[in-house]
Amino acid sequence: MTDQPHKPTCFGRIDIVFPIQPDGLRQTPEACMRCVEKTPCLRAAMTQPHGLAVREEMIDRAYRGGVIGFFQRWAQKKSIHQMKQKQGGAGR
Repeated sequence: MTDQPHKPTCFGRIDIVFPIQPDGLRQTPEACMRCVEKTPCLRAAMTQPHGLAVREEMIDRAYRGGVIGFFQRWAQKKSIHQMKQKQGGAGR
């Protein structure tokens, strides 16, 4: 089917749609907030290898802040590692 709307060139690119700010945290730019493709774009970006790294950053931040415990951190990082292996980006 070719009736899909044209996606912007930045679609799914984590460095553009969810960049690291000077304070070290990630934030969606204002331009992305007005885009109709915002939600599917962020979802697509988070499933890419760089997006999985962002999820690892979030887990580590939550662990350091005491929000999650050791076993929850371990289980979530193991899950991400398995997703990376499925995508062909194996590594520790």
